[in-house]
Amino acid sequence: MRLKQISGLLVMGSVLGLSACSSVVTEGSSAAAGVAGTALAGKVTDNATVATGIGLGVQAAVRAGVQYEQRKVHGEEQDSIARAAGELALGAVGKWQIKHSLPLEDNLRGRVTVSRVIGSEGMSCKEIVFSVDGLVDQINKPDSEFYVATICRAGQGWKWASTEPSTERWGALQ
Repeated sequence: MRLKQISGLLVMGSVLGLSACSSVVTEGSSAAAGVAGTALAGKVTDNATVATGIGLGVQAAVRAGVQYEQRKVHGEEQDSIARAAGELALGAVGKWQIKHSLPLEDNLRGRVTVSRVIGSEGMSCKEIVFSVDGLVDQINKPDSEFYVATICRAGQGWKWASTEPSTERWGALQ
C-alpha cells in the first residue's frame, strides 16, 4: 500500500514538471488521481466495487479541477489579446503577450489588428485578427498562426466576445 502512495506522488511530481503540455497534465493528473484514489480506497474498504467508485470519483474530481484551471488560463490569454486590441484604431497593429499565472500553457506573444469596428447604440465591438508568433522569452523568426475573433467593450475594458477560433485553438475547453 505504501508503494502505491509513493508511486502516486512520483506520478504527480512528474506531471507538474511537464506543466507546459496541457494534454500531459490532464491525462497525467488523471492517472495520478487514479493511483491516489486506489490508495485511499484501500484504506477505507476491502470491497472492490466501493474501491472502484472511490477511485473513479477522485479521478473525475481531479480532471474537473484541471479543466477549470485550463479554462482560466485560456481566459487570461483571451483577456491579454482583448486588452491589446481594445485601444487600437482601425488598421493599427499592436503587440500582445501573456505570462500565465499557472504554467499549464506556454507563455505566448503575437500581434493584433482591428479589421472592423462593429457597434450601435450601447454596443462597441471590434473584429480583430491576431497572430500567435511564438514563446515570450524566445527571440526567433515568427512562425505565425492567424485567427479572427470579436471583442466588445465591457465596462472600462474589453472582453473576448466570440467562441471561434477558441474551439479550434483550445479544443472544447475555451
